[in-house]
Amino acid sequence: MQDKIIELVMHGIVLLTAFPVHECAHALAAHWMGDDTAKNQGRITLNPLRHLDPFGTVLMLLAGFGWAKPVPINPNNFKNRKVGMALSSLAGPLSNLLMSYISIVVFKLLVYNSGGNSYINALADVFWYATILNLGLAVFNLLPVPPLDGSRIFNLVLPDKIYFKVMRYENIIFGILFLAIWMGYLDEPLSFLHQRAFSLMNLLSAWVDILMIL
Repeated sequence: MQDKIIELVMHGIVLLTAFPVHECAHALAAHWMGDDTAKNQGRITLNPLRHLDPFGTVLMLLAGFGWAKPVPINPNNFKNRKVGMALSSLAGPLSNLLMSYISIVVFKLLVYNSGGNSYINALADVFWYATILNLGLAVFNLLPVPPLDGSRIFNLVLPDKIYFKVMRYENIIFGILFLAIWMGYLDEPLSFLHQRAFSLMNLLSAWVDILMIL
């Protein structure tokens, strides 16, 4: 029962923090580059209710895999459609990488200064989960598979003819991706990527370890 409660808390962290930050970053980046479609729909906000997708939310709570409501972006408002789409897409995963980095720094600071206090250790656990979950969300979304953010970044190198043809089949590809995840086919490659990303995040935050042991 305790493990189930912890699992629900982890998934709740994604729903209430990681997802809103991710989608807000998309909307804000698009706004900065000239597309106010998301801004006009009130998506430049950290309010989870503006970003949560009902079905994706239920799946996240029950299965640990879900999604938020996609931010609407009109590439015709960008000076360069492919570059605009790539940069606005990259903003989402980058925001989660930043949150993951901030979380691991706070986690380490709390652990080193907890003095065995159970409340501080419990708070440290929250930041540990935030580190892992934000990192996982970033790694997953950087996969070059439509409709994930990584596909729009990868498509920068594709000819326009192929790029827009691939975009037409996003829903079908997403269905295949969903089945692959549900059946566990991506568990090993995602775990490998996540471990490499965590090693890098741990290395980049090593200054906290050095500072605390001096």
